[in-house]
Amino acid sequence: MRILVTGGAGFIGSHLVDKLMENEKNEVIVADNYFTGSKDNLRKWIGHPRFELIRHDVTQPLLVEVDQIYHLACPASPIFYKYNPVKTIKTNVIGTLNMLGLAKRVGARILLTSTSEVYGDPLIHPQPETYWGNVNPIGVRSCYDEGKRVAETLMFDYHRQHGIEIRIARIFNTYGPRMNIDDGRVVSNFIAQALR
Repeated sequence: MRILVTGGAGFIGSHLVDKLMENEKNEVIVADNYFTGSKDNLRKWIGHPRFELIRHDVTQPLLVEVDQIYHLACPASPIFYKYNPVKTIKTNVIGTLNMLGLAKRVGARILLTSTSEVYGDPLIHPQPETYWGNVNPIGVRSCYDEGKRVAETLMFDYHRQHGIEIRIARIFNTYGPRMNIDDGRVVSNFIAQALR
């Protein structure tokens, strides 16, 4: 199976690549612009016959033939998306449109990684899957939050209109190896403070 992982050089993406490469039937293509990811996260796969690494920004179309797409590309750190909010929302919206266009063209199943941030500042605790959220569409974080909400909407619209097979994974706070300890998220801030 040929699999594309956008953002595959990032913290979560590189771990996904490791898992996908365990299956000897998989050929994995990673597309990453290294805005937040690192080639070092994929070093052990470089040169492997079933692995290909492409320096690519998902806001530009990508012409590859694949069976599955894991769309993880997007700055998830407040430090990065506050530094370049326009890049963040473009990656979410245009990048997702490009990956959906690719999925439509080649008949691939696509998974979008989304975020708990789509709930905004929840009024209900804990939030059920049916909760729509309480969001600020003009706040400093909106480039990320609203971008992910639009990306989810696009996924469902392509599914309804074009029959694309979609999956959405709303990822909450994560931590582990290859995480940038100074990325400004809650868990990394806590760990960094504990280590200092």
